[in-house]
Amino acid sequence: MGVIAWLIIGGLAGWIAGHIMRGGGFGLLGNIGVGVVGAVIGGFIFKQILGMGTGGFLGSLFSAVVGALILLWIISKVKRG
Repeated sequence: MGVIAWLIIGGLAGWIAGHIMRGGGFGLLGNIGVGVVGAVIGGFIFKQILGMGTGGFLGSLFSAVVGALILLWIISKVKRG
């Protein structure tokens, strides 16, 4: 997948996860950062743990959103503790 596609999917995933977890996004760079890290986490979970691949744009976006939600949940737990 190209760098532009990673940035687009990362931005969308971060924006979606931000709206789900806290009701708003994190700005353009924050959304991209959360989404790209989330894509790495989601890709690992889907491929290594569940044994599933993510295919196409929607599959990549879904796994990135799941990973971003997990990342935001972990960050919220660390901030509280």
